Amino acid sequence: MKIAFHGAARTVTGSKHLLTIKNGKKILLDCGMFQGLGKETEELNRSFGFNPQEIDVMVLSHAHIDHSGLIPRLVAEGFKGKIYCNPATRALTTILLKDSAEIQENETKFINKRRAKEDIPYEKPLYTIEDVNKALPLLTEVDYKDWFEIMEGVKVMFTDAGHIIGSTCVHLKINENGKEQMLTFSGDVGRYRDVILKSPETFPQSDFIIMESTYGNKLHDDATTTPDMLLEWIGKTCLKKKGKLIMPAFSVGRTQELLFFLNQLELENRLPDLTYYVDSPLSIEATEVVKSYPQYFNKKIQKIMQSDKDPFTFKGLRYVQTVEQSKELNYINGPMVIISASGMADAGRVKHHISNNIENSRNTILLTGYCEPHSLGGRLMAGAKEVTIFGILHEVNAEIGAIRSMSAHGDYEDLSQWLACQDPKQVKKLFLVHGEYDVQLDFKKWLVKKGFADIEIPEQHFEIGLT
Repeated sequence: MKIAFHGAARTVTGSKHLLTIKNGKKILLDCGMFQGLGKETEELNRSFGFNPQEIDVMVLSHAHIDHSGLIPRLVAEGFKGKIYCNPATRALTTILLKDSAEIQENETKFINKRRAKEDIPYEKPLYTIEDVNKALPLLTEVDYKDWFEIMEGVKVMFTDAGHIIGSTCVHLKINENGKEQMLTFSGDVGRYRDVILKSPETFPQSDFIIMESTYGNKLHDDATTTPDMLLEWIGKTCLKKKGKLIMPAFSVGRTQELLFFLNQLELENRLPDLTYYVDSPLSIEATEVVKSYPQYFNKKIQKIMQSDKDPFTFKGLRYVQTVEQSKELNYINGPMVIISASGMADAGRVKHHISNNIENSRNTILLTGYCEPHSLGGRLMAGAKEVTIFGILHEVNAEIGAIRSMSAHGDYEDLSQWLACQDPKQVKKLFLVHGEYDVQLDFKKWLVKKGFADIEIPEQHFEIGLT
């Protein structure tokens, strides 16, 4: 068999890994969108590097757009097979892809108005709502811990990755010419002792491992300090400076964690009496999906739910649905907290909030997760004094902060713990994906010390035979 890496290769986003077995059948692991890579992003998303019509089946690790976001384009270009995923992943992917299509259609309309004035050719979105509707029936639900056959000679099992609701590590038993080998794809590995989710599960011994490495050279702050850090930022910005605290947050995972921590502060009678806005229809939908799968929560939160039926709500919480309601927040001068998507601040309503508030020193932009270096969030995190948003140059007068304890990705100790169930001597090859190259080089050195002898960091479109 052969494996080719068509995304998340020496970069974090765009997860796509193509497995070709000896009989010619092709299995695609994830079909993610590239994000936050500046001018390269559009070109990368328009070219797969393979023929979608040749793919027989797809396996989806989880719903995040950098893993699922190009599925509608894959289908539009000829893929017709099943897409296997966890039930919660199917529910989340449905709303995420619809939202993605709407954003693309709206942005394309805006761009084409300008192009019409300049008499240059129109752009087309990567895909439309119609493309999404054609793709969704292909999503096929399979729960954790069940081996199921996806084609002759290939069985798959999902284990809980602990990253977001429904996230999976993918394990494939592949039988070629009477020889069975195991390949594991980590998807995105979550954190042990996560505040909401169960820890990543152990898995059978594998011959080949494709492993994410986003935080392969970093240790996260202790998550138990997160409520205190949130309280500190709320106090500094809203109570002391009477400003707006704006938190870019991914709709799936990060928003629910923030709501949980704010709820915790209320239960402890420490939550300031303010208005807390969630300004993202997608985040609102995603929160309802997350609530509908309590069986995937860890024991701690299930115990909390015995006395607090909804650990994601609290006094002062307001959901913002319409664009008009979102715009009205710009005209309210009083202190408030705004949680809005996207997490990298590169799209969505949060970009507008930052544009309208970044020049006011009373305000704070508090980043709550990973940001690609080229994204707006990444540039702010790096200390940019000026940023261009919607074509307008802004001075960065607002305070920029970050809570590094909130990542849904495991750090290098979490990743090492995930690998601890494996005998390094039996792993023939380990591939590092989904990470920045300098981070991956550091993580590779760490893994060599752990006894993993053959570690590859593939480039984009790199292909290799596995024996």
